[in-house]
Amino acid sequence: MRRAKSLGIDAFALNIGVDTNTNQQLELAYESARQHSMKVFLSFDFNWWQNDQAFEIGEMIARFATWPAQLIVDNKTFASTFGGDGLNVSAAKEAAGTPVLFVPNLQVELGLEAAVDGLFNWMAWPHNGRNKAPTTHNNVSVGDGDRAYVHALAGRPYIAPVSPWFFTHFGPEVSFSKNWVFPADLLWYERWSEILALQPRFVEIVSWNDYGESHYTGPLHTLHTDDGSSKWVNDMPHDGWLEMAKPFIAAFKAGAPSPDNYITSDQLIYWYRPAPRGQDCDSTDTCMVSANNSSGDYFLGRPDGWTSVQDSVFVVSLLRGPATIHIKSGGRLHRYDAPAGAFPQEVPMIPGEQSFSVSRGGKIILSGASSKPVLENCICGLYNFNAYGNILTPQSLITSSDIQF
Repeated sequence: MRRAKSLGIDAFALNIGVDTNTNQQLELAYESARQHSMKVFLSFDFNWWQNDQAFEIGEMIARFATWPAQLIVDNKTFASTFGGDGLNVSAAKEAAGTPVLFVPNLQVELGLEAAVDGLFNWMAWPHNGRNKAPTTHNNVSVGDGDRAYVHALAGRPYIAPVSPWFFTHFGPEVSFSKNWVFPADLLWYERWSEILALQPRFVEIVSWNDYGESHYTGPLHTLHTDDGSSKWVNDMPHDGWLEMAKPFIAAFKAGAPSPDNYITSDQLIYWYRPAPRGQDCDSTDTCMVSANNSSGDYFLGRPDGWTSVQDSVFVVSLLRGPATIHIKSGGRLHRYDAPAGAFPQEVPMIPGEQSFSVSRGGKIILSGASSKPVLENCICGLYNFNAYGNILTPQSLITSSDIQF
């Protein structure tokens, strides 16, 4: 929570089911938030909650409404959901017995109940309109979703989503088998730029610690149970993504159209997948056998949508002044001039070591080699479409003899 607060994040959504230890865990989370001057709010996950539990949802909101760390907006207890189409929102708010700003994740196509105070749009990635990667004939951008929600809300608050990645690869080892990828590539940078132009009432980062879908932005060393995703998450930090977001968050809060005036030091953020998308892992991958596909989310072998992602190294520079950037991917050198401010770039990803440097006025100001090479093999035997990400700061500067360009 200290790290989140230092980056400008104001509150955590606590995604909850109906486990027997939910109340105990929530009490710990609310108390930790209080100790760190952070706010939290309940988000009811309708993978577990049911539409006929409006009274129970209201009771849960009431239980934590007076805790010091509860997020209060417009003098109302803030609450949200993941899913929940068909929930009687009016009944849930009445059961809470306290003013509630209820901003659930509902489909705008189904219409809005008058009691809904706003909406959260969870679809933070380009898609085909059916929760899978876009195709040539079915391509729905995140911006398309923004426009649909803003139009339907007609002035009511909108929670706009922003997310860096999406990849999940669960096979028959779990009951919720699913195997697909949404194209993200430079989405993290592009989406934050859209946020500054849109200026919604709220922004929600998806997510802090969802390892199973690979869109975690928090530190990997945080203690958590393994749902099987460790096979594509271990040694795959996403360090740097939140640092990239920091000046965008500051700009958003200031109503500014650009993050450039909020960049306080030179940094280079980079990310890439650990293997080319065409790597053949059929003989060892855990998704090469039949599994529960009641959801329609399970596909054999490579994740559905795998051709929509690019074999590239993605870089965003945050610079106080113009500089020259060198990227060496698998022995192939790329050089370009980057302006002051936030600037995105991608270069072809070549197997081998990945290294980076930034120079200004003939002097190297940032340099480093990634600890994760791109391999032409199958990590843990899997098709791993997760991203490895890191950051160069002035503290990571190494000598020119350590890295050759």
